Amino acid sequence: MPEVPGVRHDHLALATGVRVHVAQAGDPDAPPLLLLHGWPQHWYLWRDVIPRLSDTHRLICPDLRGFGWSDPPPDGDFRKQRLADDALALLDALEIERAGLIGHDWGGIAGWLACLDAPERIRGFLALNAVHPWQPTERTLLNAWRLTYQLPLAAPVIGDWLASDGRLVEALLTRSMSAETARVFVEPLRAQTSVQMYRQFLLRDAAALAGQPRGRRIELPVRVLFGRRDLAQGTNQLDGLREHAPDSEVELVDAGHFVVDERPELVADRARALFA
Repeated sequence: MPEVPGVRHDHLALATGVRVHVAQAGDPDAPPLLLLHGWPQHWYLWRDVIPRLSDTHRLICPDLRGFGWSDPPPDGDFRKQRLADDALALLDALEIERAGLIGHDWGGIAGWLACLDAPERIRGFLALNAVHPWQPTERTLLNAWRLTYQLPLAAPVIGDWLASDGRLVEALLTRSMSAETARVFVEPLRAQTSVQMYRQFLLRDAAALAGQPRGRRIELPVRVLFGRRDLAQGTNQLDGLREHAPDSEVELVDAGHFVVDERPELVADRARALFA
């Protein structure tokens, strides 16, 4: 496991039926922040954010189910709603009533869902390259081409081969980080976790996510930090957020999809501003 100064590690059994690894830093009595990573990473995503925030906050950085050193779910359930359920169950396990929330990629999607499901548990939400769930059909269709990379990953046989070939994932990550750092994420990555994350998104999540937020709003403070060079998501997918989250702001920055790796100082600065 990689090391970050001041980080302590635990494994916790959650009420959702999974056993997760959690990296924590900062004073246990400081205001808590829950940080959720995305694919294909784990808690180490926050390596350069941790020293910038741990002096004022208790940082809680779990590995999502099946990622890093967390166990995969025994029932193979990687629906994104389950990621949100795990996040809230982790707060229960740590006896934390309310926390600030930061999420990147799939961790950001889980963050949107957690804000919708349990706003009383969340102080505010910083979404990092994770588009909001209120996408009108025409905008979804306009950006459908961006999801074509998911089709081979989700396909039988081909998906297993692609996900098992660490060179492909490493090549993706080295656009935003060193090869040495990329290997830290590639080595513990389970092929079935990657395949099921995308297969279940295409077959189950996409329709569920499209229908779930209708008529629902987020009244919490929400800030979106989005690298405008993200090829997997379009900046036009951020339009209309304030209609559904009145206390929200969107900031586009010069970065790709892996904005935390490329701009950790900016992520930490925006987190300080939101959760001061």
